[in-house]
Amino acid sequence: MGMTMTQKILAAHAGLPRVEAGQLIEAKLDLVLGNDITSPVAIRAMEECGAQTVFDRDRIALVLDHFTPNKDIKAAEQCRVVRDFARKHRITHFYDVGRMGIEHALLPEQGLVGPGDCVIGADSHTCTYGALGAFSTGVGSTDMAAGMISGKAWFKVPAAIRVALRGTLPPWVSGKDVILHLIGTIGVDGALYQSLEFTGEGVAALSMDDRLCIANMAIEAGAKNGIFPVDEVTRDYCRGRFLRESVEFSADPDAEYTRTVEIDLSALRPVVAFPHLPGNTRTIDEVGDVPVDQCVIGSCTNGRMGDLRAAAAVLKGRKVAPGVRCIILPGTQDIYLQALREGLAEIFVTAGAVFSTPTCGPCLGGHMGVLGKGERAVSTTNRNFVGRMGHVESEVYLASPAVAAASAVTGRITDPATLE
Repeated sequence: MGMTMTQKILAAHAGLPRVEAGQLIEAKLDLVLGNDITSPVAIRAMEECGAQTVFDRDRIALVLDHFTPNKDIKAAEQCRVVRDFARKHRITHFYDVGRMGIEHALLPEQGLVGPGDCVIGADSHTCTYGALGAFSTGVGSTDMAAGMISGKAWFKVPAAIRVALRGTLPPWVSGKDVILHLIGTIGVDGALYQSLEFTGEGVAALSMDDRLCIANMAIEAGAKNGIFPVDEVTRDYCRGRFLRESVEFSADPDAEYTRTVEIDLSALRPVVAFPHLPGNTRTIDEVGDVPVDQCVIGSCTNGRMGDLRAAAAVLKGRKVAPGVRCIILPGTQDIYLQALREGLAEIFVTAGAVFSTPTCGPCLGGHMGVLGKGERAVSTTNRNFVGRMGHVESEVYLASPAVAAASAVTGRITDPATLE
């Protein structure tokens, strides 16, 4: 029996000719990631075990993105711990205010991750980098500490679900709708500790922004990772950007999958996840009348240029409805600059939206958009658990940038096609 794409990457990094689902392995790491919430815990764990050095200062990335610019004294102290550590160990890839971005938008953009990599990060959405043909997964802060010390991590090799894509996306439908549809189909634990491996001729029709969004939310189906095959879209994205040599892996023809889920992209409609689970999905036609108080466009899921362009296409020449707050957060400083150059920032501000600094901010109820009691938000983020964006009696509806922007205009969850 052959190996899946994920299994081949893990075998290569473990120095083994083959691995199989359920096998415990120790694998070498290409990159270890932490942010301003998780890194201080890892740093303390590293110090407590007596470690004096990191395994490779070029293969650690520390990104201050959750509560930055710092929202309070506690957040400032968290970041200070990371800044001191980065200075002490001369960490090459340290990103602070002014150079920062949301980690899972920033690392691909800066060429720190790419095809064939094995990456861990002390953040659950580290699975984003599977869009580039890498094995990447979220771990706890103690695992991050061990990774920073040794450059290795233990894994149980995951089984895999094959997601076969065909067709092309209709207008106003994006990668966010694809992944919400998939999670709604298999459930939030439908891929528990398995790899979601995306295949089929429909892959070629997805932009890199779409793929990054889809891989980002693999964890919301319980998956260990999500991964896409390396094709010309991947190579074009990585060319002149990826800092190391790409290593392309592909699944064997006789690779074993626990199941196959088929998705006809051309048949999809915009999808909205109702509170309080990403799997509680409805198509836009089934939503009904849902007024909203706030619309958030951004995050590691949907803060890229394609997302901002989709939102701007809806908001151009229109106004945010009275009583609605629309907050737009670009994923990185470079995306911020590109949005300025393309005139998107002017479209947002003229429409009555706030165009702000790259930060996770509202996604986890951090700052810059926390919800009060009874308030509703439609958001392009990845989770809508109870209290995720603020008060436990607030509600979060997950949707694409186009749907979020259309909802900002009308004041209720809206199909962008109805505004044409």
